Amino acid sequence: MSARRDSGVPGLLWLPAALAAGLLVLPVVALVVRADWSTLPADIATPAALDALRLSLTTSIASTVACLVLGVPLAVVLARAQGWSADVLRALVTLPLVLPPTVGGIALLYLLGRRGLVGQSLNSWFGISIPFTTAAVIIAQTFVAMPFLVLGVEGSLRTAGTRYEAVGASLGASRWTVLRRITLPLVMPGLVSGTVLCFARALGEFGATALFAGNAPGVTRTMPLAIYSAFNGAGVSQGTAVALSLLLVVAAVAVLLAARAWRPGRTAA
Repeated sequence: MSARRDSGVPGLLWLPAALAAGLLVLPVVALVVRADWSTLPADIATPAALDALRLSLTTSIASTVACLVLGVPLAVVLARAQGWSADVLRALVTLPLVLPPTVGGIALLYLLGRRGLVGQSLNSWFGISIPFTTAAVIIAQTFVAMPFLVLGVEGSLRTAGTRYEAVGASLGASRWTVLRRITLPLVMPGLVSGTVLCFARALGEFGATALFAGNAPGVTRTMPLAIYSAFNGAGVSQGTAVALSLLLVVAAVAVLLAARAWRPGRTAA
C-alpha cells in the first residue's frame, strides 16, 4: 500500500490499469501454458519451421536496412518542411499504421503486380515480376514498418530543434557535415528506438505479405505465415505453430528490452 501511495498515481487508476495489463499479458501467458514444452525444441527444429525462421530473419533485416536508407531522409524532410504539403505527406506516411495490412497488400499488388501501375512496365520492359517472390516479402515489410522509423526520427528532430545545426553552419560546416556530425548524433535515441520497432514490426508482418507475396514454403512463408498455415493444416503441426508463436514473442521482447537498456549517453560516457 505504501508503494502505491508513494507512486503518486491516483487510486482510481489502478483497477483499469490492472485490467489493461491483464488484457495485454494474459494472452501471452495462455500461449505459454498451451505450449508442449517436452516437444518444443523438436517443433522449432522442423525443416518447415527453420525455413520460416530463416526467411523471417533475413527479410526483416533487409527491410529494416531499406527503412533506414529511405526513412531517415524522409524523416529529415518532414521535420524541416513547412506548410500544407508537409502535413499531407506526413498523413500519407502515417497511413500504413492505421490501414488494415490486407489493404496494404492489395495496394502493393496494384502498384507492382504484372498489371500494376509500375509493375506492368517492369514486366514488359525488363521481364521483372515482383509479386510472390522474396523481394515482395521485403517490400511488404518495408511498407508497413517504415512509419515507425520515420515518426520516431521526426519526433526526435523536432525535439532537438535547429539551434545546434545553425551554430555549426555559422562556423562554416557544410550541410552534409552538419547532418553527420550534429543532427544524427542528437537524434540517435529516436533512431535506435525507431529501428528496433521497425525490425519488430517487420518480423511480425502478416497481412500485406500474404496478399502481395503469397505463402510459398522457403520463398515467401515467413513465421507469421507458417503459424497461419499450421492452423489451416498446410504442412505444419499446431505444436510448431505454438512454438513459433513463442519464438516470435521471445524475439520481440528481447529486442525491445535490449533497445530500452541501450542508452547512447551511457555509451559515450
